[in-house]
Amino acid sequence: MNESFKALADPTRRQIIRLLREKDRTAGEIADYFQMTKPSISHHLSALKHAGLVQDERKGQFIVYSLDTTVLEEVLGWFLELTGTGKNSSDKED
Repeated sequence: MNESFKALADPTRRQIIRLLREKDRTAGEIADYFQMTKPSISHHLSALKHAGLVQDERKGQFIVYSLDTTVLEEVLGWFLELTGTGKNSSDKED
């Protein structure tokens, strides 16, 4: 989960996640939304992939990136548990 927090700490990566929430995109499509080099976008995508937040799939000559909500759900569950509103919070009150 530490890699997830590290990846989510960066505002560019959070914006990439927002873009991928709308639809799957290639690195070039993602890069169109930012004023930075494509290698920089590739670095951010690599960090998100390493953290398990995005997946990539080769489609012809392109690599398409998609959001993987599994880790996000895990992080959200941890936050909800921490605040006492998660599904395990009622177990602790008994």
